[in-house]
Amino acid sequence: MADAVGLLRELAERHQVATSYAGWDGTRREVSAETLRAVLGALGVPTDSAEAMRAALEEMEAAPWRRLLPPVAVVRQGAGATVDAHVPHGSAVTVWVTAEDGTEYAAEQAENWAEPRRVDGVLMGRASFLLPPDLPLGWHTLHARNEDRSAEATLVVTPDRLATTARLSDRQRWGLMAQLYSVRSRRSWGIGDFADLADLAAVGAGQDASFVLVNPLHASAPVPPLEDSPYLPSTRRFVNPLYVRVEAIPEYGYLAPEDRARIEELAQGPKSANGSAALLDRDASYAAKLAALDLVWHVPRSPAREEAYARFCAGAGQGLADFALWSALAEGRAAGAAADDGGSPAPALPTPQEAAGLREEYADRVEFYRWLQWVCDEQLEAAQSTALAAGMEIGLLHDLAVGVRPDGADAWTLSDVLAGGVSVGAPPDVFNQQGQNWSQPPWHPTRLAESGYAAYRDMLRTILRHAGGIRVDHILGLFRLWWIPEGSSSPAEGTYVHYDHEALVGILALEAQRADAIVIGEDLGVFEPWVRDYLAERGVFGTSILWFEREAGVPLPPERYRQACLTSVNTHDLPPTAGYLAGEHVRLRESLGLLERPVEEELEAASAEIAGVLDLARDRGLLPAPPADGSEDGADEQHIIEALYELTALTPSSLLGVALVDAVGDRRTQNQPGTNREYPNWCIPLTGPDGAAVLLEDLPATARFASLLAAMREAVDGGDGAGG
Repeated sequence: MADAVGLLRELAERHQVATSYAGWDGTRREVSAETLRAVLGALGVPTDSAEAMRAALEEMEAAPWRRLLPPVAVVRQGAGATVDAHVPHGSAVTVWVTAEDGTEYAAEQAENWAEPRRVDGVLMGRASFLLPPDLPLGWHTLHARNEDRSAEATLVVTPDRLATTARLSDRQRWGLMAQLYSVRSRRSWGIGDFADLADLAAVGAGQDASFVLVNPLHASAPVPPLEDSPYLPSTRRFVNPLYVRVEAIPEYGYLAPEDRARIEELAQGPKSANGSAALLDRDASYAAKLAALDLVWHVPRSPAREEAYARFCAGAGQGLADFALWSALAEGRAAGAAADDGGSPAPALPTPQEAAGLREEYADRVEFYRWLQWVCDEQLEAAQSTALAAGMEIGLLHDLAVGVRPDGADAWTLSDVLAGGVSVGAPPDVFNQQGQNWSQPPWHPTRLAESGYAAYRDMLRTILRHAGGIRVDHILGLFRLWWIPEGSSSPAEGTYVHYDHEALVGILALEAQRADAIVIGEDLGVFEPWVRDYLAERGVFGTSILWFEREAGVPLPPERYRQACLTSVNTHDLPPTAGYLAGEHVRLRESLGLLERPVEEELEAASAEIAGVLDLARDRGLLPAPPADGSEDGADEQHIIEALYELTALTPSSLLGVALVDAVGDRRTQNQPGTNREYPNWCIPLTGPDGAAVLLEDLPATARFASLLAAMREAVDGGDGAGG
């Protein structure tokens, strides 16, 4: 038994599965054998006997020697990287590179003193080749040939450092952060949309904002019911048509009168909700939009529009065709389930292989869902163009979720590079004391690499098409992810699986540089200290939240913050600052049973943390000193919030984020981590301090909004900040 346990742990470590880890409190925790077996099983590694584990270890040693070339090589430009080729010992081999533009580069053989190895009865040797240092950035093909066989592999040359970062080092810039669905106008269909995004960007630009950061816009289900969380999408590559402004589609202007009247009728219900502070109803809005979109889709397109649509479909390729087919199949399944009146579970979708023969049968609906993505793409392009034309330097910052639903489009189309039987989450930490299970299948690290990282690349390219930058949620997941086996009683029964961060971060930097975009990593939570240094070295910005930046139990002075960073007071996983100051983050978790210690202790600790940050603002002259008699200092809520944002401007951070909820005095929590249906996450519309809905058209005349943005403009442009 002891031998089997040792083999299990060795096998786990060889597959980059952590056998122990440091918790949020620094305590070292051992991972159970049950967890290791389950995680290795999800990786396809047998653990049912000592003999099987020994065989698996031997296979790990032999597998690279069987390949003429590795499946993929990801290198830094100009780094003098080498690749290994495996051939029968003594056999000559030639290695060269064909670049994207067709140019060929010869690779020079380097010394390699590796001992030959007998594999499958053949003595194999290893030859190393030095890649040319002048290889351009991009996706190239690596070739090898000897007298018996030849091979090709993907070669990715990535930037040593993301070049777009350099242009942000001269001064501070600030921007708005918003949950788009919650930001409605009088023209919205009950949910904020792409036209609202363009208007919000224009309003922000008028106040000298450089960017607007929005929630993930990834697609959900093709038909209601929709998943409320933008961080639990069906796919991360394609866009949610929920955000389409129907009236902004050019073909809308050519509708027959009866069809236009029908669309106006469909819009009445959703539009009547715009002025309400009640919870958002995605399903009602999307159902009405789908019916309207179906009418617009049938309007003939002009030759120029038809050509533009064809170019879009050709560029998106097979990935779009597969997503549209999944959407059509999922729509049919939902219709079948509705016809059964809920009496039986929805039928399972056919596998991608089984569905190949259904493309013709579903051709009409497939075409509809392809068209929807084109409409989304055009309206996102218009929003970014509006932002830049209005004077924003960066424009739209898109958000990339950690993963996808286990029953969604990506899980269906990309099943060959996702791991089954496990879910991504987070171990217990000081804020989420029971850990988190995000119900998302992770990338399978080996199969993703063997595929040449194609799915990862395609996802990034789509998100970056119309963006000035990208925020990567939980960017620590490019280094390691917390895998939780199915059936675990708690998220704590998981472990970390490590990824090839050099490849994943490198490809992220490459695609961002090609899109002329910046990258911001959300690097909060439990992480290894070297990770932040590595990201900074590669030109990836980090994230700092005022309440979380502490050292030895006290708030970090603003001068000690990072320069390559997006710094803000708030994040969507906390209440708006007005609610945070009132302790709402503690009371809400207590009401949901998420605390591990008495609420009184939590409130006392929260009050002490808040007091420490307010004292820091007082020390910098941003708030008045409290009266000597110990009474309230007289600073009202709005003044305190503005002082906290002014405090962020005293940091050297190049980017500062202003949460829209703070600019209007909202109080309700948008999302409570660790909950599902216990709290109406992601369904809170934008409201003011009185609880009344705030519409986009009213923002410029809202005194609180104007005051906070003026304070930021003065703090940054007035030269008071360390980076200004």
